[in-house]
Amino acid sequence: MKFVILAEGKTEGDVLASFIKRWIDPKLQKPVGVQIVQFGGWSDLCKGSPKKAEMHLNKSDVIAVFALLDLYGPDIYPADKKNASERFEWAKKDLENKVGHSKFRQFFAVHEIEAWLLSDPNIFPLAIKSALPGKISKPEEVNFNEPPAKLLDRLYKDKTKRSYKKTVNKKELFDKLDPTIAYGKCPRLKEFLDEMLKMAKAAGL
Repeated sequence: MKFVILAEGKTEGDVLASFIKRWIDPKLQKPVGVQIVQFGGWSDLCKGSPKKAEMHLNKSDVIAVFALLDLYGPDIYPADKKNASERFEWAKKDLENKVGHSKFRQFFAVHEIEAWLLSDPNIFPLAIKSALPGKISKPEEVNFNEPPAKLLDRLYKDKTKRSYKKTVNKKELFDKLDPTIAYGKCPRLKEFLDEMLKMAKAAGL
């Protein structure tokens, strides 16, 4: 039995399965499969999720299909949806309605998947750790003004004279990250993982 995760692109695809399984498998009687389906960015995922989700939900070994997007980036939100909570709730409902299946769930990393990395300063090089601002004590509040990846890129350039590279640094940092720490500091991530755990247990795992 497995979950299928629709992800924005390759860098998310490289880290999500391992990260999820390190958190969820110890809580189950049997390990669950996690298959990542990569898209070519947020627009591609928003357009393609109904067809792709339907294809996978017709398979008997699929517990559910989850889609994960960064809240920062997409321009799908109505003009009156200004803050993170309003955009999260509106977009979750809209995209789930477009798929229209009881075993499909849409979630968002608030405001980017890098917020989960900010939950544990100890995974970063000392120069970066020392420069992290106090606001990272609540990682999901690192917002649209300077979202997590841009914050990291600024600090990496300032402290190491190199850019934060999603294709390299993100993978290295996620390999170090304890998902339990991120779970405890990121409420929207907690919702995502809790829903997955509930559905896995309901499937008998």
